[in-house]
Amino acid sequence: MEEDIQLYIDTAEESMQGAIEHFKKDASRIRSGKATPAMFDGVKVDYYGSQTAIAQVANVKAQDGRTLIIAPWEKGMLQLIEQAIFQANMGVTPQNDGEIIRIVLPMLTEERRKELIKQVSTLVENAKVSIRNARRDVMNEIKKAVKDGYPEDAGKTKEGIVQNLTNKYSSLVDKLMQSKEDAIMKI
Repeated sequence: MEEDIQLYIDTAEESMQGAIEHFKKDASRIRSGKATPAMFDGVKVDYYGSQTAIAQVANVKAQDGRTLIIAPWEKGMLQLIEQAIFQANMGVTPQNDGEIIRIVLPMLTEERRKELIKQVSTLVENAKVSIRNARRDVMNEIKKAVKDGYPEDAGKTKEGIVQNLTNKYSSLVDKLMQSKEDAIMKI
């Protein structure tokens, strides 16, 4: 029974780590005033009938702090990539010169920065909900084990371990949010 409970705790910790990784991935797509190729990770382009990430049909690189260059491997993809960027409604205008697509990111206004912080806050809340759900699931398993004969003192100890994990990952999400917020508000 001890091994089963430890397995539940390990699974919960993996779920909490997954929530952190998911948050990092989603937060990297939110523009913080600096041009990063990760901004286009979620943008898909129609590549011979299947929806494919831009990074799989072109080189995406930052030329400088505010300019991204997208160089497709096939010239026929220029129009499709340009359309996909427009449809993604990212607030940028791609400039197609027949060879590459250049994207110059406008300076963020104070209003836009606040909107981006709201988006990050939503991601933070989603990550925390995932962490709390993992905690709830393992706590239920521990309580079920105590009902089935697992020592109550040992169950309380395990619940304390789970709560410490929850606190650790929740505070990590808060730190990640603070660093993202600082990056967004930096002029």
